Parts: sequence; structure tokens; C-alpha cells
Amino acid sequence: MSGAPRPGAPLAAEPGRPLIIRVGKHLRGVFDRLIASSSLVSNDPVLDVRDFAWTQLLREHWRDIRDEAVAVALRGEASPSLATISPDHRAIAEIDKWRSFFLWGYGYPIDENLVRCPRTRDLVAQIPGLNSAFFSILAPGTHIPEHRGVTKGLITCHLGLIVPRDGDVRMRVHDRTVRWSEGETLVFDDTYNHAVWNDTSGTRVVLLIQFERPLRNPGKWIADAFLKVVRRSAFVQDAVRNIGDWNAAVKQLDV
Repeated sequence: MSGAPRPGAPLAAEPGRPLIIRVGKHLRGVFDRLIASSSLVSNDPVLDVRDFAWTQLLREHWRDIRDEAVAVALRGEASPSLATISPDHRAIAEIDKWRSFFLWGYGYPIDENLVRCPRTRDLVAQIPGLNSAFFSILAPGTHIPEHRGVTKGLITCHLGLIVPRDGDVRMRVHDRTVRWSEGETLVFDDTYNHAVWNDTSGTRVVLLIQFERPLRNPGKWIADAFLKVVRRSAFVQDAVRNIGDWNAAVKQLDV
């Protein structure tokens, strides 16, 4: 496909951060406080998985999800570097160190990837308020420096799929250090500063889910309005287009 990126090569990015991110960063504290005051679940850095009944479904079928990740996402060039898909992540995601295979991105289904992971698709589609879902793949020796998410209106869930055991692979969320286990879920608020280390010789793979925080009004109005703007922004639209371009380039290699 003409203009499609070469797998492994970073895509062109506009200078500076997207306007919605820059503006949102300044207003984030106000928005997050209003959203927190309307939350129907804990505002702690790490949340209780029992507050999200659907996580049990993921735990029960984690091997099916893992098998699809191994068959599809870990194959060749199928999973691009996150910094290639979302240039805004370049400060924290080294090329080929943190890779991703997207199923949904900010509410947009990645149809060609969903077709290749039908079991995962059917399970994840049952998650209330689904925003994003992707296989998150960390190479051996990867360190993701401290960073935070854009809105308290979203909560993150990780399902452990492949967790190396020959060293330490961990995440610090605010003042909590947590570790993944295969077949177990971890739910946390990514608006707290968090960092990740894969101090092993193996590849760590999780299914990363972002979903809408359960809220009452007025926090829900604010969170919904903010997400609506983000989904229409170049920040998201460019990333969705980059995923399509990457898949087209990979398809050419398979011919």
C-alpha cells in the first residue's frame, strides 16, 4: 500500500503534544477532583477486582486469551511499538521495547485485529464502558519511566498472560508495588504516577483494558464530555489511522 509505514520504522509526528492533551493537562486537576467526588468505586491507586464482576470472566478464560496473543500478537511484525502508533508516547516507550496489538482504541474497533482474535473479542466486548483493549508486550530489560493517564474517568485493568519468572517484573503505582500473575487481574487508577520494570530475560504480555469509571453525576457528565473530545482529537484519530497503515504494511509482507 502506497504510503504505508515500514514495520519497525517510527511514523512522522506533528511537533509538540496534541492540543487536547496540552489543554487537558492544565485542567486535569480540576476535572479529576470533580470526577473523584462522583465515583461509585474507590479512588485508591490500586482497586479491588471484586468491585468489577466482569474481571472474573477474563480470569476464567485467560488461557484462551493467552493462546490468541501468542498465535497473533507475538507473530513477527504483527505488534508495532507503541511509540510508532502513538508518537505522544515516545518519551516513555522506546522503539521495540513496548509493543502493542490493539483490539479497540478509545472506543474504535480495530476490525482486522478483532477478526484474528475472536475469543478475546467476544470476552472483551462484554466489559461495561469499554474504552480500549490491547495486548501490551514488554521486551526483556524494559523500563517504562514514571507517567500518568489523561483522565480519572478511565480505570485500567491488566490480565496477566505471560509473566517471566527468572527475575522481577513489577509496576509501582503511587506508593504501591504490584506484580502480575498469569491468569490474574490487576485493576488500578492510572492517573497516579506509575512506572514498570521487566528485569527478566523474558517477554511480559498482559491484556490491557481501559474502561469507564462508574460515576454518578455531575462527574459522569464531565468525564463523558472530556472523552468525547479526546476521541475526536488528532491524538486518537492519528493513532487509529497508524494502526490501519501498520496492518496494511504487515499484510504486504505476508503476501
